[in-house]
Amino acid sequence: MTKKLLTVEDVTGCWAIMPTPSAPNASDWRSGFTVDLDETARVANALVEAGVDGILSLGTLGEGATLTWEEKEAYVKAAVDAIASRVPFFGGTTSLNTRESVRQTNIMRDIGVDGVMLGLPMWVEADLSTAVGFYRDFAEACPDMAICVYSNPEAFKFEFGRGFWAQISEIPQVVSAKYLNVGGLYTDLNLSKRRIRLMPIDVDYYAAARIDAETCRAFWTSGAVCGPEPALRLRDLVTSAREGGDWSHAKALTDRIAMTYRTLFPNGSFKEFSRYNIGIEKARMDAAGWMKAGPCRPPYHVVPEPILAGGREAGRKWAELARDLKAGK
Repeated sequence: MTKKLLTVEDVTGCWAIMPTPSAPNASDWRSGFTVDLDETARVANALVEAGVDGILSLGTLGEGATLTWEEKEAYVKAAVDAIASRVPFFGGTTSLNTRESVRQTNIMRDIGVDGVMLGLPMWVEADLSTAVGFYRDFAEACPDMAICVYSNPEAFKFEFGRGFWAQISEIPQVVSAKYLNVGGLYTDLNLSKRRIRLMPIDVDYYAAARIDAETCRAFWTSGAVCGPEPALRLRDLVTSAREGGDWSHAKALTDRIAMTYRTLFPNGSFKEFSRYNIGIEKARMDAAGWMKAGPCRPPYHVVPEPILAGGREAGRKWAELARDLKAGK
């Protein structure tokens, strides 16, 4: 049975970024299969039961670059089976070239994913025509697959600037973007003609909704796997504010979420964070205790201990906030 192609209207609410849980020996390059499939199924089901609106996977902290194809395929099968079409699930198919991304996407489509989170090929720095051409070619090759643009300038050595959003919005399958530049959001919304759901991170969702409450209806969060409560509460508070006009509660929770991020970025630098983000995020998740993310896969398993400590502290703070919210504090 062919699935209905998702549209921008299907992308709303809280979209959890799910890591690829790893076995205890995953940091050893000699290891074979490293995916904890039981934890994969448990976490995917738990996210859906908690109330998330969608799940994104196999990006940076999903370790899409360090998994074998056999591991990716098994992970996606386990997640799709556990989610059972209750919410949209996007698999990551970023690779070194267009043909490999198309090949992986076609297999994931047959497994049952609803879309792909897709970044630019990770080798040569792309110019604007190359970047837009890549997404156009991919959309032509996979016309029945929704696309979430993975727009991370540090990961892909590309700015995802004004010309990009103006042109990419002409591709019907591009329904959303994992978006970082909230400072340029208003301009990018206009350039994309509001045809793409530009999804900011949880801590920027309030600001995005104040910029354009009608268009900014979704956000991404890696915090959800540290305990879903803060992200889900934020979603609901912004929805209430959109309908009733009182934004104070959404702002107050955003400030509390921001406090959990204080130690996440080494020296306050996103660039420095990007060098070690897989290790930082998995340390954050394990310290929060809601899921077992497990060790990083090589070669990105080498992270300075003080940087990991900041991630663990951020995880503990998020978990503390989740407990407080559940207790009505």
